[in-house]
Amino acid sequence: MSPRIAVVGSGPAGLTFARVLHRHGHPVTVLERDPGPDARPPGGALDLHEGLGQLALDKAGLLAEFEELSRPEGQAMRILDAAGTVLRDWHPGPDDRANPEIDRGQLRDLLLGPLGVRWGRGVTRVVTGTPAGVLVHFADGRQETFDLVVGADGAWSRVRPAVSSVTPHYTGVTSVESSLDEIDTRHPDLDRLIGDGSVAAYGVNRSLVAQRNSGGHVKVYAKFRAPLDWHADLADAEALRARLLALFDGWAAPVLDLLRHSAAFVHRPLYVLPVSHTWTHVPGVTLLGDAAHLMPPLGAGANLAMLDGAELAESIATGPGDLDEAVRAFEERMWARAGRWAKITTAGLERLVSPDPAEALALFDRVQPS
Repeated sequence: MSPRIAVVGSGPAGLTFARVLHRHGHPVTVLERDPGPDARPPGGALDLHEGLGQLALDKAGLLAEFEELSRPEGQAMRILDAAGTVLRDWHPGPDDRANPEIDRGQLRDLLLGPLGVRWGRGVTRVVTGTPAGVLVHFADGRQETFDLVVGADGAWSRVRPAVSSVTPHYTGVTSVESSLDEIDTRHPDLDRLIGDGSVAAYGVNRSLVAQRNSGGHVKVYAKFRAPLDWHADLADAEALRARLLALFDGWAAPVLDLLRHSAAFVHRPLYVLPVSHTWTHVPGVTLLGDAAHLMPPLGAGANLAMLDGAELAESIATGPGDLDEAVRAFEERMWARAGRWAKITTAGLERLVSPDPAEALALFDRVQPS
């Protein structure tokens, strides 16, 4: 009989894990607290890297479909200084598919495919060592047991306490996300400024980034160093906009227009787990993605999460048959890879939100192909 496996969370990690298991004919239960796939805005676009996110999709048998949906032109990046001077204007070559962009909603739907998700199943805690298996407690008071519970439920994972007492800590950097719609017709000047991919402007301890999504939709991210309660006295969105404009006072007018015209502000303080977060292996429970290795959002998190999910699923589906040994071996590989990327992204955040804006440009020149 196949082991009873549940994954908590229907983000990129959980869905990739479930989809690869499904491809190998292994049943899996996907538990998600949201009432449905469209309960929340899906967020901005993702760049899926060769060898990471794209490899995970290949393991799921979805790489060809991803290539049809993705936008290689979205890799383009324009770098400005606070005065609006263009410092770099990079465009991918015609066959460059190193990091093509895809909307999160499109990726979610691609991964969902034939999977059956138990929507509205919020997990409150997980208890190991019971005679029947791993006991999952739900918000509605119900309980269910499994042989393996995989926590893919993000930064504030309800599964993590079953293996680790560590919780995320604030980096000192806050991100405020907003958005622009129908940018090509409503804001043609900003449409030209952003180009096919993203535009980023860097100043002292702050940055503004605009990222093109599909359908004329643009995500705008203001990042800066601030205390957690920097916005506690603000009554509404217009007060928040005014505070942001004050933070970026003196920047070029076209750059500030990204804030003047955007809407739907969302406060996202950046939290991380320790760079080398590991735990003593606990039979019947493991973690993927942000639940295991939350790090600064510099393009690696979703990629690593998806590869985590794909590799764990393959280990279970194609391994020698000992479920616990497959999980234990996977954890060792995941910890080593995540630790390397956590160091890279932690250092990257320090350079992208730096007292010296030249640090961000130097980082771009180091990682971006010429």
